[in-house]
Amino acid sequence: MNPPIQMLHSDDRLDYQLRIRRVQALLQREGIDALVIASNVNLLYTFGHIFSGLAVIPQQGEAQFFIRRPQSLVQGQEEVHAIRKIEQVAELMDTTQLTSVALELDEQTYSDIQRQARLFPNAKVQNATTLLREARMVKSPLEIKQIRQGAERHVRTYSYIKDLYRPGMTDRDLQIEIEYRMRRGGSVGLFRCFGSAMEIFMGSLLTGDNAGAPSPYDFALGGAGSEALPLGANGTPLRPGMAVMIDMAGNYGVYCSDMTRTYSIGELPEEAYRLHELSRRMHREIIQQAGPGTSCAGIYNDCLTAVKEAGAEPYFMGTELQAQFVGHGLGLQINELPVLMGRSKDTLQPGMVVAFEPKFVLPHIGAVGIENTYLVTETGIENLTTAPEEIIDLSKH
Repeated sequence: MNPPIQMLHSDDRLDYQLRIRRVQALLQREGIDALVIASNVNLLYTFGHIFSGLAVIPQQGEAQFFIRRPQSLVQGQEEVHAIRKIEQVAELMDTTQLTSVALELDEQTYSDIQRQARLFPNAKVQNATTLLREARMVKSPLEIKQIRQGAERHVRTYSYIKDLYRPGMTDRDLQIEIEYRMRRGGSVGLFRCFGSAMEIFMGSLLTGDNAGAPSPYDFALGGAGSEALPLGANGTPLRPGMAVMIDMAGNYGVYCSDMTRTYSIGELPEEAYRLHELSRRMHREIIQQAGPGTSCAGIYNDCLTAVKEAGAEPYFMGTELQAQFVGHGLGLQINELPVLMGRSKDTLQPGMVVAFEPKFVLPHIGAVGIENTYLVTETGIENLTTAPEEIIDLSKH
């Protein structure tokens, strides 16, 4: 017999109600009668559990959850209903009165969307994905607590990396050792990403020329990886004079953190240390200057100005293919809004959690720079990933 599923405590339930109200405020703004959720990530956001079924959030009133499995989640709450198929939703609530309904058009197959649309015969279908991504951009108190707890475990795991290197290793050998340590430390081993073509497994380790290899995925840096997963480590031997950039999993629960640190095998060229310090200086400046109301585009443009003044443009955010952003929101998914890029119209708001990652790639050497996860507070920003930021020589440990 399976153990009973742990339901939400009363304080946590209030937090989920806050999230529902945030979604409802967006429905009211857009004049949409109801929103339907089927994706794992948004069921986690609104209900706290993944299930097979649907959630229906009306513009006003209580959200309703229709669960096919596991039906152990149906424990007597008025708003939670057991079903065998989603067509029963129309039997349990009046769907004919709705004139507009938002479905997750960017998260589901065409067949699933058509099947859900038939539940609302008189409703115009609109896109729920953009609204839900906007709702999730500002985190609730419980979300911030969970991200903070995950970041603490993330930092703790990175403290072991300096002891994992052995001479003769490849980048993949070292990544596997780090993955093992992370799993032992509580990592769930899964990164959720937005976008049907986005995939990642526990992060990325880059060294040498592979740090500049482009990837089909829309992450800051790439790496050739393998045929099955063309991202990150590709079996490059770790040799003296190489930088080793480690951007590994902060997935210690439902919520993500994101952190990059740079290591070396012996001494690096002076240019590597100069560019690494430039990245660190950008972080110090964002801590001093950023806060509620700061333009996301402004952060990106300030970075470009600093890079140009330092004569580092050829190396910034890649070489062969240079990323056009320096950071991103994160939470249930590793790539949430806002995006710190030149065309962004967003500004920082209290409760946002963003990763900031100005990085540089040097041919034959590898990538340098750091990435931290920052919480936007009422008065500024707070660094949640406080691991040491200097380049650590792995060959000395």
